[in-house]
Amino acid sequence: MNDAEEQVGRAISAISQSDPLIKLIQQVRLGRMKGTDAGLRAVTESWLGLYAQTLKTHKVDLALLPRLDPTPRLGILVDLGILGWDHPAVRELQRQFERLTSPTLS
Repeated sequence: MNDAEEQVGRAISAISQSDPLIKLIQQVRLGRMKGTDAGLRAVTESWLGLYAQTLKTHKVDLALLPRLDPTPRLGILVDLGILGWDHPAVRELQRQFERLTSPTLS
């Protein structure tokens, strides 16, 4: 594994540590928890902040950045009614990722 792949691996690991999709989303899908649950929202918003911080602090090669695209995971959260595309933290995370992947915006 080269340095660029190691860096993206570290970023993915940091994001995954508090990822609500791993355990909590299953509870929503099973009906044990509601997407509007305040605790779930707090965990999710904390994760969004960690995700944004990870994008800021882990310098990942431009070619490997698509592996860190938050859009698929955000889509799941939106589909389950936990967040909306208009949520400030969602919009900011998307803008941040766009800045990283668009050389003209960096």
